[in-house]
This record gives sequence, structure tokens and C-alpha cells, in this order.
Amino acid sequence: MQTPTYLAAELRLPTNWLDYTILGIYFVVVLGIGFAARRSVKTSLDFFLSGRSLPAWVTGLAFVAANLGATEILGMAANSAQYGVYTTHWYWIGAIPAMVFLGLVMMPFYYGSKVRSVPEFLLMRFDRAAHLLSSILFAAAAILIAGVNLYALAIVVEALLGWPQWVAIVVAGFFVLAYITLGGLSSAIYNEVLQFFVILAALIPITVLGLKSVGGWDGLSDSLSASHGGDFMTAWGGTGIGSDNPLGANWLTIVLGLGFVLSFGYWTTNFAEVQRALSAKNLSAAQRTPLIAAFPKIFIVFLVMIPGLVAAVLVPSIGTPDSDLQYNDAIPYLMEQLLPNGVLGIAVTGLLAAFMAGMAANVSSFNTVFTTDIWQRYVVTDREDAYYVRFGRLITAIGVLASIGTAFLASSFSNIMSYLQTLFSFFNVPMFVVFIIGMFWKRASMKSGFWGLIAGTTAAMVNYFVIYKQGIIDIPSDQGANFVSAIAGFVAGAVVMVAVSLFTAPKPADELQGLVYGTRSPGMAEPPAEGDDAWYRKPALLGWGAVVLAAACYIPFSF
Repeated sequence: MQTPTYLAAELRLPTNWLDYTILGIYFVVVLGIGFAARRSVKTSLDFFLSGRSLPAWVTGLAFVAANLGATEILGMAANSAQYGVYTTHWYWIGAIPAMVFLGLVMMPFYYGSKVRSVPEFLLMRFDRAAHLLSSILFAAAAILIAGVNLYALAIVVEALLGWPQWVAIVVAGFFVLAYITLGGLSSAIYNEVLQFFVILAALIPITVLGLKSVGGWDGLSDSLSASHGGDFMTAWGGTGIGSDNPLGANWLTIVLGLGFVLSFGYWTTNFAEVQRALSAKNLSAAQRTPLIAAFPKIFIVFLVMIPGLVAAVLVPSIGTPDSDLQYNDAIPYLMEQLLPNGVLGIAVTGLLAAFMAGMAANVSSFNTVFTTDIWQRYVVTDREDAYYVRFGRLITAIGVLASIGTAFLASSFSNIMSYLQTLFSFFNVPMFVVFIIGMFWKRASMKSGFWGLIAGTTAAMVNYFVIYKQGIIDIPSDQGANFVSAIAGFVAGAVVMVAVSLFTAPKPADELQGLVYGTRSPGMAEPPAEGDDAWYRKPALLGWGAVVLAAACYIPFSF
């Protein structure tokens, strides 16, 4: 997939004082939330995990908002303009099952063990080497991904409002730095709840007016089926093994590469997401966090897919040499063509909110991992709690500055979504294989975690940079290569972990309580709170309901 990361210069929006007033109000509210949250920060647990005090509906909305960044808004709309209804796979098979697995299976281990971060769980299950390596890998990935969101924001603002890229990067970076430094994770989470609704307010008018402009869903479907073929409006058409399709993937690589390895690797081990659940007030709320998030996630696909499809109808040559518009221009083009002033200001604010949410999620998880897993554990130990709060604020500033640097690194890649998927295959997939084997196999030795991480990361990088980039094996697209890299990283990590475990000592059985499936810790035996018998407080019912609903959504797009 070759979608440029720049937007067409002619997409400058006719913004006026009303639009800028709406934008200004949003930034004032963002800072106000930061100042309000500052009063609740008294300990390091308050700063890094909101004192484990937040209700499930707040953490659930923050969980889904943290993912509404560059890939969701620009990347998925671009995917839809280029590939059609194939975009649904990133949601219904590439997110929902993994989110349900996180809530029902993994959160009892995370929350019950009282860890402050995902890498800290590896310290308890394996050893210091696995913990330190995973902490470094995650910290690096968080800064790189935060930079992607900053860069995506900058190219949108430059094209739509005329601000230079560096101005957009610095302004957004400053506001994220301000409200996280002031209020820690609570500030980030409450801002993400606000951003969730602002993003919806931006995308819904674009979707509704876009559909109206092409004659509704029937008009949209008829036009694209005629111009792009019937498979363009189906989820599984043309994905048979040996069949040729633009995505460069068949049903097997979609199910295994995206639906299992990449999806589970991202949703179950990415601390930028898991951190929201760890801040919940009890185990039940922590389990329900990703499950509550799963329901809006099922339907958000329509708000990013339909604008991309509409753009493909209104500009039939989009993304080709015959057009000045690229696939990434889909949503900005519709904003320019369809939205009146006022609504336009809300849409611009929604885009800024999306990118800031994605950046803030990664910066807040970075400061937690760097402070608690690297600095406090290996550099400066046994200091008073207030010291680590101060250091957390300092490293937040450093993280934002580093993100500004990696924002310009992202500009060297031809597609921001492919870039992100590549990072996930390098960093998240190896961590997932270590987690899944360590969590379900008692015999996995302490040393196997470290070598599994090394093998998985190396295999994914070798597949991408050597086998794919050097043309040793022909893979049709970057996305197809990412799916294969994810599978290679998972298999290599698993094989090495099993081999190392067979020749090294396992962790003593009494140290595995609450860390391996089939064992329990006191934190996992938490009784239900008074009144927790309502159906919406039952994780299993919520989880299976989300899976069934996501599967049912495929039915209209399968034929």
C-alpha cells in the first residue's frame, strides 16, 4: 500500500472566526481539566495510575479514545478509499476478539498482581533481563508512535489551516505536555473522554452529509460496485488463497496475521491501552474497561470507512497519477466540500483531538514505564515517593520533546498506517508471544522470556528489512509484509521460548501464583461489590455480546 503522508495543498479550508473560537474553547477546556486533575495528584500511584480509583465507564471511553489517533482517522479512511470494505477487518476481527480476551482472561492477571505496568508483569513472571528489555522496547515504541500522531496532526493542520508543520507540532506538543504534567494519568484519561465525544461530533456530520451527497448507501454501493468491482463492497471477496487482491493478503494471513498475532499483540500487551484499565477502581471495573470500549469500537468503523468510500465516488481517480488528491485526503476533502462554518470548526477540533489523544496515551504510558520500570528499578532506587512524581513530570517533558523528533522521522515513510503496523510487528508481537506462553505454560523458564523477546523482534525485522525489502520473497504490499512479519515474529519467539525452557530451570511453583492460568492470587479472588449483579456489570456477558455483535456485522458485507 503506497499512500503518501502529505495532503493536497488545495484542501485549504474556508475557516473563519467561529471555527477558531470553537478550537480555542477546546484548548482552554483541555488545560482546565489538567489544572482540575492536579489537585488529586498526591502520590506516584495517583500520577501514574490515577490512584486506581476511576469508574469503568470513564476508563472504557478513555480506552477506545486512546486508539483514535492517526491510523483511525486518516489511515482507515484512506484504506477504505483504496480497498473498500476490507477495512472492516481491522475492527471486527482485528480488534474485538483481542479486546474481549484482554478483559476476560488477561486483566485478572494484570490487575490481580497489582503491577503498575505491562513490563512489570514480565519481571514477576520471568526475570530482570526480560523486564528491562521489554521496558526499553516499549519506551522506544511509545515515543515513535506518539511521533506518528504528532506528524499526522501537523500535515493535516498545514493543509487545512495553513499553519507550518513545526508550529502545529510544537503547539499540540505543548498542550499535551501541559495537561499530563499537571494532572498525570487522570488528566489524560478525562481529556480522552472529552476527546471521544469531540471526535464523534466531527465524524458523524462528515459521514451523514457524505452519504447524502452520493444517494445514500444504495447509491454508494451501486457506484463503487460498477467502478471497482463487486468485491470492493464485500469483506471477504477475493481473499481466497491464491486469489489476487489489492490488499495483498488472503483470508489465512488476515485471520492469523491481523486477527490473531497483530491484534492480540497490540490490544493485550500495549501499555498505552492496558494502563487505562489498570487505573480502574476494582478488578470488575478493570475487566469491563476493554469490554465497554469494544461496543463503540464495533461501530466506529462506519464513521471512518464511509467517508473513504464516499471520497472514492466523488473523486473516482483519487490516489492515482491522474488526480491531485491522495487516499489520505479523503476526510479533509469531504470537510472542505460538505461542512459549513461552525461545523467545520468542530471537525477540525475533532481531528486535533484524535491526534492529541493518540499522542497523550503513548506519552502517559511512556512516563510510567520509564519512571517505574527503568529509573526507579535500576537507576535511582529507594527514594521518597514525591521524588518519583517529580521525575515523572520531568520525563514527560523529555518524552514530548523526543516525540517531536520522531514526528519528523515518521515523514520519511510513505504511509503512516503501514509505518505503525510495522512498529507493532516489531515491538508488540514479540511481547505478546512471551506473555501468552508465560501465562499459560508453567514450565516456561525465567530465561525464556528474554530470549523469546530477542528472537521475535529479530525475526520480524529480518522478514521486513531483508526478505521483503530486498525482494527475496515477493509480497504484494507493505500491509501484507507486516502480516507476514507478525507471524514470523510470533513463531520464532514461541520456538525459542520452548527450546530455552527445555534446557533452563523453571520458576518455582510458589512464585507463579496469580501469574499463570489456573493459579490465583488474593487480588484475583475479589468478591463482587454490592449491587454488582446487574447485567452490564458482568464481564462475561459483555464480552461474548461484543463478539457476537461483531460477527453479526460481517453478515451484510459477506456476499
